[in-house]
Amino acid sequence: MKIPATVITGFLGAGKTTLIRHLLQNAGGRRLALVINEFGDVGVDGDLVRGCNDEACPEEDIVELANGCICCTVADDFLPTMQKLLDRPNPPEHIIIETSGLALPKPLVKAFQWPDIRTRATVDGVIALIDADAVAAGRFATDEAALAAARAADPNLDHDSPLEELFEEQLACADMVVLNKADLVSPDRLADVERQVRAETRAGVGIVRADHGAVDIGALLGLSAAAEDDLASRPSHLDAGEEHDHDDFTSFVFSGGEVADPVRFAAGLETLIAAHDVLRIKGMVAVAGKPSRLVLQAVGPRIQQYFDRPWAAGEPRATRLVVIGQTGLDEAAIRAGLAALIG
Repeated sequence: MKIPATVITGFLGAGKTTLIRHLLQNAGGRRLALVINEFGDVGVDGDLVRGCNDEACPEEDIVELANGCICCTVADDFLPTMQKLLDRPNPPEHIIIETSGLALPKPLVKAFQWPDIRTRATVDGVIALIDADAVAAGRFATDEAALAAARAADPNLDHDSPLEELFEEQLACADMVVLNKADLVSPDRLADVERQVRAETRAGVGIVRADHGAVDIGALLGLSAAAEDDLASRPSHLDAGEEHDHDDFTSFVFSGGEVADPVRFAAGLETLIAAHDVLRIKGMVAVAGKPSRLVLQAVGPRIQQYFDRPWAAGEPRATRLVVIGQTGLDEAAIRAGLAALIG
């Protein structure tokens, strides 16, 4: 019997890591393996999911691919990783693959046609996680709704921005769409978002609403889509020979000491994000006098924080954040601003 694999795709900050933590915490006895594709060599997402359910997904079954976008490094990184998981004497019952916020899902699904993979694993389903609040504000296509409106109004501009194409690619390949952060959107606007998403998906694709990634595991795992056998119905910009370009994005890692006041730190971070048009900040914060790590997730101006687990013995108590933005991000100024907030 083939081992099912679920591909979870979604734009930067849609909540993929939160959804995966929820799946691990509600695995119901299933043995899962997790393949994480970080944006850059940062190792943050792996830290965020480790330890949330050791029985369902022990640390040795969490594999991080940080050598580049998973859809562009299929042969070098993804296929060898899959082969190692499948070759284990006691392989996982289900494999969950979290793509980076920039990955195209179709090349990854196509990799399951590889001879050494095809007979042993299948794509149970592609889950597209959508930030409903961002889509309602027009931010699925760009960081600022005003820029998206300007592009749409000017016929001389290129309408196909990388973010808009990515949004289309994810929905076109999806077997299930999760409208996350539904609690942040009014019922009328949420209905509009759902109609918009429905227009971009194939017939029969399910759409579910979620708050904080809380979706019944039974709705996401066990779709039996065999997506690798159904590529023709999943259109892609790459089908016409277009190139997948990541040059519009950049990232860096900031490391610092302990934060004295997390409330002040979050307020200062909000100002810093707005001043530099930062798309995403995520990582761990060390808070003075607190025994546990503070997990920080920022998507545009929205900042979420929660304590997840105590610092391990011998683990450096340090603040470590990955900052993601569009090319031209003023890294020096942002680093200085973060250092000032900690200091």
